[in-house]
Amino acid sequence: MQSFMQVTESIVKQLISQGENNAIEFKRADISPDSLAKEIVAFANSGGGVVLIGVEDDGSVSGLVGSKVDEEWVANIARNNVIPALDIIANQVQVDGKEILYVQVPKGKDKPYQTNKYQFLVRVGSTNRVATQLELLRLFQQSGVFHYDSVAVERTTIADLNFSKLDNYFMRYGVDFSAEADKELLLKNTDILSENGTPTVAGILVFGINPQRFLHNALVTFAHFQGNNISDTLIDRQDITGTLDQQIDTALAVIKNNIQNPSVIEGAKTVSTRFLYPDKVFRELLINACLHRNYAIHGSQIRVFLFDDRIEFHSPGKLPNTVTIEKMTRGVSYATNPVLLKFMQNLSYIDKLGRGVPMVWQTAKQNGKEIHLEEFGDEFIVTLFF
Repeated sequence: MQSFMQVTESIVKQLISQGENNAIEFKRADISPDSLAKEIVAFANSGGGVVLIGVEDDGSVSGLVGSKVDEEWVANIARNNVIPALDIIANQVQVDGKEILYVQVPKGKDKPYQTNKYQFLVRVGSTNRVATQLELLRLFQQSGVFHYDSVAVERTTIADLNFSKLDNYFMRYGVDFSAEADKELLLKNTDILSENGTPTVAGILVFGINPQRFLHNALVTFAHFQGNNISDTLIDRQDITGTLDQQIDTALAVIKNNIQNPSVIEGAKTVSTRFLYPDKVFRELLINACLHRNYAIHGSQIRVFLFDDRIEFHSPGKLPNTVTIEKMTRGVSYATNPVLLKFMQNLSYIDKLGRGVPMVWQTAKQNGKEIHLEEFGDEFIVTLFF
């Protein structure tokens, strides 16, 4: 098993000094295959992590003396006791004169993982626990096996849809919705209704009369601070509701109204003294946040924070399994919510070619500005610096 980096005694000691946390676990050398499989599954279903075998719970190094633990033993557990099989990295390292095993578990690309005892586990703080139904749902979403936007919304009926908007939507394709004899069948065939005749999440978000009546947190919260910290004076705060296209258009207008454009008079012209991003940049980030957020995360909404030196876009949910930040900047697109993506493409909000994030990235870089893309907890955050 090859390592992608040289693991040294100093690196291991630094990890031990941090104690057990969401990315580090200590295990004695007498660890059982089932116990190690649980650690591997929990890390793979979360953000990845490191298991140090031969280290006690208190951080003291006891070593591997007399144990059967080695790189091949660990690799076999990752292949045979974890479903689906996972590639890990294992290295023996000498620490204070004793051999320990450094086991690096990646963030899994084929989530959700389970043990061969059919346990789905996640890492929370310094402990592992069985995934809740909602957490398991999110893991299946990340794998692309299940899409929440096609789920039926409880307590809704076809009467909760805006027939006028539906008429305009179908008119683009030469279909007279108002004259359609079997409206329900048409809406089922286009994923606006589920098979049981109830509107889908995507149907309510794009064509609902009042989406927030049923999807309470499907909105954009905007906050403008006077300064560079969230503790500074709040200048403006708004909850932006409505259908997704309405949220995007309204949020863009709110951002433009709040961004200051200092200028000076030079001759007969007014010249801006600060670089301003073009509207298409903010629009693209709003569209991405609305289309790719995880709507199964209840109690969280899209948040846009405007500071003196930057603007932040916070979208609930992590990137899908196979998508990385580097891939996004190179134009790799993904569909967390493929039904929503289809509707918004048909409404001409996106072109589905993956050009949005590269455009934002290039605009910032070409003008010498910083841009940060990161996963933090259960959010994906894009930060543009002015």
